[in-house]
Amino acid sequence: MTGTYVLFQMWGPFRQSLIDGHLFFVEQARKRLLTQFENIEAEADKASEDWLENNSHRFDPDRDDPGSFYEAAGEAGIEFYRLLSEMRDQTQLSVVAGMFHEWDKQLRDWLVREIGHWHRGDLAAEKIWKANFSDLADLLEGFGWKIRSTGYFKLLDACRLVVNVYKHGEGTAFENLKREFPEYVVDPFTDENGVKFYNDLGIEWRDHTHLKVSDVQLQAFADAIVSFWKDVPENISKADVTSVPAWFEKAILKDRGQKAGAK
Repeated sequence: MTGTYVLFQMWGPFRQSLIDGHLFFVEQARKRLLTQFENIEAEADKASEDWLENNSHRFDPDRDDPGSFYEAAGEAGIEFYRLLSEMRDQTQLSVVAGMFHEWDKQLRDWLVREIGHWHRGDLAAEKIWKANFSDLADLLEGFGWKIRSTGYFKLLDACRLVVNVYKHGEGTAFENLKREFPEYVVDPFTDENGVKFYNDLGIEWRDHTHLKVSDVQLQAFADAIVSFWKDVPENISKADVTSVPAWFEKAILKDRGQKAGAK
């Protein structure tokens, strides 16, 4: 092979189709899912009114205290608001998970298909699909794409941890998220504007149930995926390769029936 031999190519129309598909997903998720939670305060008020209407037959003016009756209606509205808020947060996280997993699969699929143009064997492809996020970053860096120094990589890494915690709860990913990106582990005594209404619950006391992604953070994740696809080099040639991770080299050589280090 010569130094100009192209190993990976991102065809312009394909790049645009990836971006368009991603933008469609985000737009429709907002339109069909997230907009349903825009008026939960009004819906909670309606829940209180419904409680009063549905329980009015139980009120006896000779025995019951009207204040207690209205207090119970208020509590019903508060509980409705709490449950709907939790559903909104879970829906927001599911949207984040959906778009991250789709990006992750599309990246691996592109890598495997491009490798298939110049390499024959199943092990290299298998390793690509099994590689973790850091392994893939090592591979891309070895191809000359200094991805770790970009802002969108940091956002994608945060998104990965958020999705992992959303799926698995407590564990290594949650500890990493608290340490590296604590802004996604929200103080329960802080409102949506960041105003505290009780003493702060320190980050060390928060658990996976405090995971939350705001609308602004969701959009930042979505923008990071667009930036990633826009930044994929149009061509990566043999001359661009500085090194490859040991796991990838071993897979390539094993597919070829060679041993690592053999000439």
